[in-house]
Amino acid sequence: MDIRVAKTAGFCFGVARAVDRAYQCAEETGKAYCTLGPIIHNAQVVDDLAKKGVRVVQTIDELADNETVIIRTHGVPKQIYQELEAKGIPYVDLTCPFVKKIHTLVSRHHEDGCRILIIGDSQHPEVIGINGWCDNSATIIENLEQAESLTPTSEKVCIVAQTTFNKNIYKKIIFFLKKTCQNTVIFDTICNATEERQAESQMLAKEVDVMLVLGGQNSSNTQKLYQICSSVCSEAYCAETIDALGDLKQFQNKRVGITAGASTPAVIIKEAINKMENQDKDFATLLEESLKSINSGDVVTGTVIEVGPTEVIVDLGVKQDGVIPASEISDDPNLTPEDIVKVGDEIQGYVVRVNDVEGKITLSKKRLDSFKTWEAIETARENGDILEGKVDGVVNGGIIVTYKSFRVFVPASLANDRYLTDLNELVGKVVPFKILDLNKSRRRIVGNIKTVLVAQKQELEKAFWEAAEVGKKYTGIVKSLTSFGAFVDIGGVDGLVHISELSWARIKHPSDVVKVGDSIEVYIKDIAEDTKKISLGYKNPLENPWEIAKSKLNVGDVVSAKIVRMLPFGAFAEIMPTVDGLIHISQIANKRIGKPQDELTIGQEVDVKIVDIDWENKKIALSIRALLPEPEVVAPAAEEAPAAEEEPTSYTEEVVNTIGDAVEAPATEK
Repeated sequence: MDIRVAKTAGFCFGVARAVDRAYQCAEETGKAYCTLGPIIHNAQVVDDLAKKGVRVVQTIDELADNETVIIRTHGVPKQIYQELEAKGIPYVDLTCPFVKKIHTLVSRHHEDGCRILIIGDSQHPEVIGINGWCDNSATIIENLEQAESLTPTSEKVCIVAQTTFNKNIYKKIIFFLKKTCQNTVIFDTICNATEERQAESQMLAKEVDVMLVLGGQNSSNTQKLYQICSSVCSEAYCAETIDALGDLKQFQNKRVGITAGASTPAVIIKEAINKMENQDKDFATLLEESLKSINSGDVVTGTVIEVGPTEVIVDLGVKQDGVIPASEISDDPNLTPEDIVKVGDEIQGYVVRVNDVEGKITLSKKRLDSFKTWEAIETARENGDILEGKVDGVVNGGIIVTYKSFRVFVPASLANDRYLTDLNELVGKVVPFKILDLNKSRRRIVGNIKTVLVAQKQELEKAFWEAAEVGKKYTGIVKSLTSFGAFVDIGGVDGLVHISELSWARIKHPSDVVKVGDSIEVYIKDIAEDTKKISLGYKNPLENPWEIAKSKLNVGDVVSAKIVRMLPFGAFAEIMPTVDGLIHISQIANKRIGKPQDELTIGQEVDVKIVDIDWENKKIALSIRALLPEPEVVAPAAEEAPAAEEEPTSYTEEVVNTIGDAVEAPATEK
């Protein structure tokens, strides 16, 4: 036989995506999954998933308590989502992205007051799902006769189509509706893959003697392919598998064309080729000859066989190798091919160009990543997922956040959970955000950071207050500085470290010790329950200079000190960093002086004796005089000697009294 296989035969993008994910679910341990209706219209796939534990249910009421629902590619009405969420039933949404787009269009235009027309099969699950997004109010048109029976109307009408509808019939219906409905908004929602498959199948059917369409009996796109093929090929067959055709000898010496519906797995096509061509022939060779046809726009998978500084060579399983230029490996210009892949890796690429003359297929990993990223962004918007990106710059009215290869604009009012006078402080930071708006045609994305930060802060605040207590330690981030202290984020809640708590030494401003963004260790000193205000401690008690001094200084010690300031009643001298002692004016010299400046200067180093210490009040009395020799006293004449009862107090008593006066209440010397 001369077998020719359509290059578009088999799974489309949406079906491949859904089936792959369903098989991943089946492999998860400890979880039970079921699909709401068959995931695709292919009995073989459905049966295989059932063997792996993924059963099919028709209604939500059939679910077991521990099951997670898989929403199939055809999509479901809005009411199903609402019911699942109301009952707290988890689900995995595998609706085809192209079908989801129709849901969005129908919902929006229905809310705007438009009448909805759906061109498609009224009994098909995709059409039933679409109708559920306009409160089941749509008019469904299956053929031209039904379109011709519509009453002309001047009301605004929104027209969409089932993604797998026959393109030729669709065009005829649209041509008529434009005359009947005066105010129409038309969306051609027939999937491009469906249109290409139908056109290719029709052309192939004209070139062969026998046309074989493989696919499920309930598959709408398979049945439409069969209708198209049978209209141009006198001998056309539609079967789920090759075995349904019976004896294959009837096809000997004939040209046989094979195509398949979007829900037909590749294994069924391979099986048909193998049995029709030659069961004894090497299967891999047969597959290469029949299926491996690579064209621009395809997504292909291959194995890396060579990595160089300028390009990566990929074995695609055909005669031609794929080449990925270094510029098409990644969006990051700092990465080389060697940083991303190595020989033996499996890699996917987008076919940019096929050059049969040079025998080269040019691929782009970067472009494929971009497609996948955009799909992820669309999904994130629909599901309200949180993404992360790096702030790359400030523009008029906001900031730019880079998410993989896309630039996301975030308005200034949504760039933070608090007002920022200077948005430049965000540049270079990785921030969480949600997608606020998308414009695919302009590749414009608008994000919202504020809503994420507010939600996160609320969660952190709740957790904080449940565990907060005086004395508890935290690692915090300095958020802002004022003249009286520093505000520190200790987990969604800000506390104040007073300026007096920032250092044991005297400082003029908190910036002398910390700056915004610093990570510091703090502890809760006090909590005001009524106002929820938190006072934080920062100074380490073990570094208290007075505690250190207490272990080193004793009354009677002679130490070196530096004069740091002077007052009328004496001079203060620094014994240790931030520990000062007072030298009363009477203890500066062994003679009477008018003021401390008569004997001392600021910064002068002097030896002093510790004559008294009051640790409780942090006061130390010092004396220079105690280290000086006493001046000689000239004895007075006998007749002038004072009476015994009028003798002066001893030197020791005089010093103690003087020091006591200085410690308690310094005053001008009498």
